[in-house]
Amino acid sequence: QNLLDMMVTEEERLKERLLKSIALCQKELDTLCRELQLDPFEAEEESTILQTEKNLRTRMEAMLKQKRDRKQELKTLQEQDRDLCDILCTTPFCIDSNAVPSLEDLDRYRRHLASLTAQKEQRQEEFISSKRQIILLMEELDHTPDTSFEQDVVCEDEEAFCLSEDNIAALHNLLQQLGAQRSLNEAVCAELRSRIVALWERLQIPGEERESSA
Repeated sequence: QNLLDMMVTEEERLKERLLKSIALCQKELDTLCRELQLDPFEAEEESTILQTEKNLRTRMEAMLKQKRDRKQELKTLQEQDRDLCDILCTTPFCIDSNAVPSLEDLDRYRRHLASLTAQKEQRQEEFISSKRQIILLMEELDHTPDTSFEQDVVCEDEEAFCLSEDNIAALHNLLQQLGAQRSLNEAVCAELRSRIVALWERLQIPGEERESSA
């Protein structure tokens, strides 16, 4: 009888522990479902207390892992976002760093970063192409970079150049100005050559002397 009483007591204690564990797991699961923006978890009614407790713990561990994974991905995306924002001089993506992001939030964030990356590559190509043309024009015009922006453009460290929208616009404007200056110089040279030829004609300078003076 004593042995039976001890077994019954132990069973009742185990049942009590399982019921407490079930209550705690269910409470934690409710919190996780809200954080992960998932539907509430419903335990199977026909299961035994032992099986119910095991199912709840398994589900809770899976959801905790999902929470950690989402938070880790958010951290990784934010690091990429900061790097791109530094290069493009834009504001970071608006998202609550303390909350657990939804799958839709993470998907929007990934697509946003993909767009920024494409924008960065496009502006990088524009910068490199414009920089080459600017350097050639400066050499042709014997122009020394005299402003801080011009010095930044011709600097060897291309990664240090801020690819902001304003900087790209200023880059195109500088290229246009240098191109206009070259066109003006060419027009002036053409005018001077024309006047020299006119003077040669009036002075009846022989062709040999003209060639030696050219």
